[in-house]
Amino acid sequence: MPLKGHRKIRNLLRWPPPPLDALFLPPEKGRGRPSRIHLLFRICNITDEVSGRGETTGGAAHYAFGALEDDMIIKHRLLTRTTTTRGEPPLKKLQKKFTAFALETEKDAENFADCERLAKAFLQELKTFELPLVKTKAVIDANVREKENFNELNDEINRKIVEAQDDIEDLKRQLEESKVERKHKEECETIRKLIAAQQPRYETQKLINELEKEIAALEAENTASSRTLELRKKQFALLLHV
Repeated sequence: MPLKGHRKIRNLLRWPPPPLDALFLPPEKGRGRPSRIHLLFRICNITDEVSGRGETTGGAAHYAFGALEDDMIIKHRLLTRTTTTRGEPPLKKLQKKFTAFALETEKDAENFADCERLAKAFLQELKTFELPLVKTKAVIDANVREKENFNELNDEINRKIVEAQDDIEDLKRQLEESKVERKHKEECETIRKLIAAQQPRYETQKLINELEKEIAALEAENTASSRTLELRKKQFALLLHV
């Protein structure tokens, strides 16, 4: 092909969207630029891996799926962006568009118009394929922000829980101190009631003074009686001696 036609086609392919950048990575150092057939094989291999061609399936039909099979089916549909069991997956359509374009560019005929048409069709299909990816990316970003908000809220709740636990422990200590203080007050009240039940001090002192006087009088009387008894003993002894 003339250089002009190649430049025109390359200009059409200068807009690879970010989700498919891996398909257009440069080759290893020293090996040169990959051919269109090489890129085609890479897309086919990726499509086969995503669509599950490399998996080994049994010959028996399955009419019921377990939880693991359901998860695999859901994952497969998410990867291939297939929302229904009917119709062709978007990634498969994109592969066909690229295959048609790559095969057309490998022909030796002067087919610039066909190459340009297929390149535009491929880029249009690429835009169509990219739109759900952009939406999914927006949903993922929103979920990430929501998760960050949830983590912040969770940290705040955990911090409040720790503070509440500290407050509870503090209140428990205060409760124990209050119980001890109340017990002391009850003991003091019991002693006060016992003291209040007794006579006034001045009456008790008066009674003590009267008892002391009585004791003194009785001691004096006892002393006098002892002297009288001693005198009588002497007199009786003298009488017996005579």
